[in-house]
Amino acid sequence: MDIFLTNSKTRKKERFEPIDPKNVRLYVCGPTVYDRAHLGNARPVLVFDVLQRLLRHVYGKDHVTYARNFTDVDDKINATALARKEAGAKGTLEELVTERSNETIAWYHQDMDALGAERPDHEPRATEYIGQMQAMISDLIAKDHAYAAEGHVLFRVRSYADYGKLSGRSVDDMIAGARVEVAPFKEDPMDFVLWKPSSDELPGWDSPWGRGRPGWHIECSAMSHELLGASFDIHGGGNDLSFPHHENEIAQSCCAHPEAEFARYWLHNEMLQVEGKKMSKSLGNFFTVRDLLDQGIPGEVIRFVMLSTHYRKPMDWTEKKRQDAEATLRKWRDLLQGAEPTGVDQRVVDAVSDDINVAGGIAVLHTMAREIADNPQKDCFYEKGAMLASAQFLGLLTEELGGWDKVSVDLSDLAEKLAAVRATAMETKDFSAVDQMKSALIEAGVEVRMSKAGVELVPGAGFDAAKLENIT
Repeated sequence: MDIFLTNSKTRKKERFEPIDPKNVRLYVCGPTVYDRAHLGNARPVLVFDVLQRLLRHVYGKDHVTYARNFTDVDDKINATALARKEAGAKGTLEELVTERSNETIAWYHQDMDALGAERPDHEPRATEYIGQMQAMISDLIAKDHAYAAEGHVLFRVRSYADYGKLSGRSVDDMIAGARVEVAPFKEDPMDFVLWKPSSDELPGWDSPWGRGRPGWHIECSAMSHELLGASFDIHGGGNDLSFPHHENEIAQSCCAHPEAEFARYWLHNEMLQVEGKKMSKSLGNFFTVRDLLDQGIPGEVIRFVMLSTHYRKPMDWTEKKRQDAEATLRKWRDLLQGAEPTGVDQRVVDAVSDDINVAGGIAVLHTMAREIADNPQKDCFYEKGAMLASAQFLGLLTEELGGWDKVSVDLSDLAEKLAAVRATAMETKDFSAVDQMKSALIEAGVEVRMSKAGVELVPGAGFDAAKLENIT
């Protein structure tokens, strides 16, 4: 079957044609591990989690290789370790840097696992590939694409004729419109760092250019080459990485391996907002994934909200979306209780195959849920199994993410009380007390189901047991 992806490099939606259908390769830029992952960090994780699921569905589970790196050598990591040392933490600064990186990677795994994201086949740490980085830098110097100066090594941007093709700007335009680091040892303002000096206290490695550490951009080029080869299929990340990170990756990789094409398809997800505004600490709308999980918002609900907007459109996290997602997932889990997954509905696969249109796949699930609910007398074993398999294909309704919808609370007394109030209202024809009690229950996050058979109360989205105390 055909998969279509919007290639940032060509700015067109293209039919995906892997270099080798038996070895489809995907690389995604991962986090710099100095702190908890914020909500925006989770978006590429979830987008490319669905893409790798699709690729494995189409080409076979063992015919896809997915790599996502950890940047564990960085000034921000050094700064957090230095703050710990100044606060009295034991150990050398280098030991504290390693401790912080390990701690943050563990947090990252916990938080992304909670969102139902499958772990990649490879999760390389930059510090494990210093030798490969140094080899690539030496090769770029030998080919006159880079030069050493005052303990630094810099890439000659103008030595690569296609620089700027990904972002669609010329080098001169970039200089005019961007903040570039001016340094006396640079031949050109746009030249970027491949290697830089390190103090004796900070993490560093011996090299032909002195003790130092790699620049950010060379890390992904070296790790992707080592794990996926000089040419691979897809490179992904947030659109904030398009320039300069991905632009620089392309330049140094294509100059180091001119016989190859590096990544054939480039995919970029849009940024995230909160209640219509850019997420920032100054606005008080900055959330880490852990913040939301600790507030009691299930990871499955976060995943549903994040995937309900197409990856190439800005994603707006709102409280209403959160509530709607929770209500939907509760209904679906209740509807499919006891079902076993069968085959994935082709309509869901087709939607996701059209440029990772997960929202289209979710729309199909809504349709399937309505058809099942509207025909309770029909034997829906196959339909339920197909819906469950289709949801799990998107990383939803899995056993690993389950259990959160079963709130341990007994609402039978309130149900009996509402049934009695309702019975009185049927005689007096005055339903004001019924409406008042029903409104209070809904305000407390209780789903009220009234039928001829009686009254059923079910904890729903935003359930708050404290609000039940005043219902009489």
